[in-house]
Amino acid sequence: MSITGAKDGSIQYLTPSLLTRYKIRFNRFWHLYTDSPFGLIGIFLVLLFVGMGVFAPILAPYDPNRPMVGDRSDNPSLSHPLGTDRLGRDIFSQMIFGAQVSLLIGLSAAFISLVIGTFIGLTSGYYGGFIDLLLMRITDFFIQLPTLPLMLVVVSLFGGGMENLILIIGFLGWTGTARIVRSETLSIKQRAFVEASKSVGAGNRHIIIGHILPNVFPLIFANAILGVVNSIIAEAGLSFLGFGVVGSWSWGRVLYEAGRENAILLGSWWHFIPPGISIMLLALGFSLISFSLNEVLNPRLRER
Repeated sequence: MSITGAKDGSIQYLTPSLLTRYKIRFNRFWHLYTDSPFGLIGIFLVLLFVGMGVFAPILAPYDPNRPMVGDRSDNPSLSHPLGTDRLGRDIFSQMIFGAQVSLLIGLSAAFISLVIGTFIGLTSGYYGGFIDLLLMRITDFFIQLPTLPLMLVVVSLFGGGMENLILIIGFLGWTGTARIVRSETLSIKQRAFVEASKSVGAGNRHIIIGHILPNVFPLIFANAILGVVNSIIAEAGLSFLGFGVVGSWSWGRVLYEAGRENAILLGSWWHFIPPGISIMLLALGFSLISFSLNEVLNPRLRER
C-alpha cells in the first residue's frame, strides 16, 4: 500500500491491483520453488512427456493404428525399437501417441475436480452453518463411493469416449480438494485483513475472490497436481480393463493389448514394461512437483 496526496491536500491510499498482488505472490513462489532440486526434476519429467505428446505426429515413426508395418509380434529392432504387436503395429508409436491421451485425460479430469472442489470448499468454509453441513455431508457421500466399480458401471452404460472418461474421473475426484479448501478457508476468514474488509462494507464475492482465493490458491494448485496423478492412474486402470478410449491409444491401452497377447507369460518385456515405466515416471514427476510445492507453502518443511 502506498500513500499519495490529492489535489485538495487530503491523503489517499493506493492499494495494489489484484493482478499486481498475484504477480508478486507468483514471483515469491517461483523463487522458493526453484531452490528445490526435486521440483526441477519433476518439471523436467513432466515437460518431457508433454513434449512427447505435443510432437507425437513428428516423433512417431509409424501410424499407431496401421497394421502390418512389420512382422506380427516381432522383437525389438532398429526399425521397431519396441517391437510390434499381434497385428504388426509399431508399439513405439503407440507409446508416443499414448502420452497425448493419458495427459489430456489426466489434466482435464483434474481441472474439473479442481473447479468443483474449490467451489464447494470455498462456499462451505466461508458461509458455514447449514450450507457447510449440507455440502460436507455430500462430500462424505462421494468419499464413501467405491470409485473404480462405479467408473466401470458408468463407462459400461454411457460408453468409453474420451469426454465420458474425463467427466467420470473428474466428477468423482473432487472430494479431497473440497476438504482441504474448506479447512484453509475456515482459518483465513478469521484473519484480520478479512475482518477489515468486512468492516468497510466489502461484499462476500469480493472477499472470497480478492482475499481468500489468492491465499488458498497455492494449496489448491499443490493438491491439483496430485489430482492429475490420480486421474492418469484411473484412466490407465480403466483402459487396462478394456474400458478405455475407443480408437485412441493411451498407456493403459498398450498394457491392455499386452495382456491380450500374454506378453508377461511369453516374456515380451518390451510390450508391458515401457508403458508401466512411463506411467510411473509421469506420476513421479507430478508427485515431485507437489512435494516441492508443499515445501514452498509450509515454512516448517523449508526449515528442515
